[in-house]
Amino acid sequence: MGREKERMLAGEAYDPMVPELVADRRRARDRCRRYNATAATETNRRERLLRDLFGEVRGDATVLPSFRCDYGYNVGVGDGFFANFGCVFLDAAPIAFGENCMLGPGVHVYTPTHPIDPEERATGREFGDPVTVGDDVWIGGRAVITPGTSVGDGAVVAAGAVVVDDVPARTVVGGNPAEVIREIDEK
Repeated sequence: MGREKERMLAGEAYDPMVPELVADRRRARDRCRRYNATAATETNRRERLLRDLFGEVRGDATVLPSFRCDYGYNVGVGDGFFANFGCVFLDAAPIAFGENCMLGPGVHVYTPTHPIDPEERATGREFGDPVTVGDDVWIGGRAVITPGTSVGDGAVVAAGAVVVDDVPARTVVGGNPAEVIREIDEK
């Protein structure tokens, strides 16, 4: 493993244009293309392709095509994971989903980020900040989860929300930036 990939995986600033990382992204694009070309009836093939693309698949997982990701190997999903059509995971850092997570259509999860300083940003270096989603989470369609955030167990992220801060467990958040709308009562 090259130094820039090590830096990326460690959450340090790295050059995404080094040949190793370009090849890793090309590999992921190829796997996504093959996955997206499968028919709904090819469940066994889809499962094999998803397990080949993602770093970890614990139990049953469903991802409806079309799907895109940067690397794939930084994505982990728990049992009962479901992602609807058009989801995008930019996984320069780990993206971890717990069990029984549901994603609406067009959900985007981002881990790469760039320096604020324009001169530093112009160098092309970036870094990743992990995203963690707990168990039993529902993320509505077209929601965006930004780098370095976590979504607590049992939370709901409303459709179209932009999550820029951690979402507490058992809350409903919505808006841009997402704010707590209400707490979910214990049963």
